[in-house]
Amino acid sequence: MKKKNTYVFTCALIAALGGLLFGFDTAVISGAEKSIQEMFGLDGFWHGFTVAIALIGTIVGAMTAGKPADKYGRKSVLIVIAVIYGMTALATAVADDWLVFISFRFIGGIGVGASSVIGPMYIAEIAPAHLRGRLVGMFQLNVVSGILLAFFSNYLISSVVEVDAWRWMLGVQALPAFIFFALLFYIPSTPRLLVLKGRSKEALGLLKKLASRDPENELKEIEESLQGDNAASSANLFAKEYRLPVILAILVAVFNQMSGINAIMYYAPRIFEMTGFGKDDALLQSVTIGATNFIFTMLAMTVIDKFGRKKLLLIGSIGMMAFLGMVAKTLFEGSTGNILVVVYLVGFIAFFAFSQGAVIWVFISEIFPNKIRAKGQALGSFTHWIMAAMVSWMFPAIAESGANGGGVAFMIFSVAMLVQLIVVFKFFPETKGKSLEQIQKELKRA
Repeated sequence: MKKKNTYVFTCALIAALGGLLFGFDTAVISGAEKSIQEMFGLDGFWHGFTVAIALIGTIVGAMTAGKPADKYGRKSVLIVIAVIYGMTALATAVADDWLVFISFRFIGGIGVGASSVIGPMYIAEIAPAHLRGRLVGMFQLNVVSGILLAFFSNYLISSVVEVDAWRWMLGVQALPAFIFFALLFYIPSTPRLLVLKGRSKEALGLLKKLASRDPENELKEIEESLQGDNAASSANLFAKEYRLPVILAILVAVFNQMSGINAIMYYAPRIFEMTGFGKDDALLQSVTIGATNFIFTMLAMTVIDKFGRKKLLLIGSIGMMAFLGMVAKTLFEGSTGNILVVVYLVGFIAFFAFSQGAVIWVFISEIFPNKIRAKGQALGSFTHWIMAAMVSWMFPAIAESGANGGGVAFMIFSVAMLVQLIVVFKFFPETKGKSLEQIQKELKRA
């Protein structure tokens, strides 16, 4: 790898570590949720609320992260996020009171939501166009790495800790949070933020260091895109000229969660237990889910800049629709201990990771102009997380509503992927290989 490429890769990787903690936080609760329900004596409604409270926090984090990111810089906000991750991991691990527990899970969710906005935005703004898909995709790769790490950590801890294993499951996240915090002091501010703050000469030097193929022209494009805008906060995200990117960001985020991905990640062991697997087997099957997610995300990262974002979404829609439909059929039939459920869920995860999982944060980080990118990224993340909260909260209620509840839930997910296939084919643009400013111009003309 060339020296310049090595530098931009290293900076992107460090920023993407926020994604690893994001993924860990998302999945770790799956191994602890039943013990937490027993610990605090929760009924179905309040158990669902306790699981979903972190997702409610992500909504707040996604909504509020953009403004401080514009004012203080992407890097500064990432440092605060690292502190939140570490603090809440330790606090939830030692909590003996339900209100204390959900309060810190909520705060941890704020960190996750903010990370989903700032991490991809930071990487998109330091990445040259010819590497941007792969580099922003590293955030998602770290998300799935965190999910796999959480599933594997849960399995190991449950095997060796007999009393209050759930506390160790939640508390171990403090270690990678500290590492993330320390490494963040190595990375620079983004060129676009430097231009926004009137430091164009410094931005040009950074663009050269970040492997830009034409740093002078890229600096000119950045300056032109920001010209006439006194402050990023003055731009109206919902102005008519930004209607298309707003709609696209909302759609890609809604479809991401209507696939059922977070319901599966949060309740994977319970889903496997629904089909007759024992507790230990269910935790081990969850590791299989996490490993598949990781492998196919890596595969997507190697082709996203070649195939393009739209093609991956189309391929994924077909595969997810088919495998979710087969899970629904198996659950409707009521067979227990059916290994086919594992096969079908692994198939779904493979297609999700290869498409929606790899594309969402890349796509949202690309489609908004510089002056509203923070707000646009926040909108996409807000939509993603409010849908995640709704789906994760409602999934247990639907799945346990009757003998066919599980089948109904997965059939809803399958139909949603059919709708995604149609919408992406008809309305989504391709963004691969284009500068952020070029994408902005093309969407204005659309």
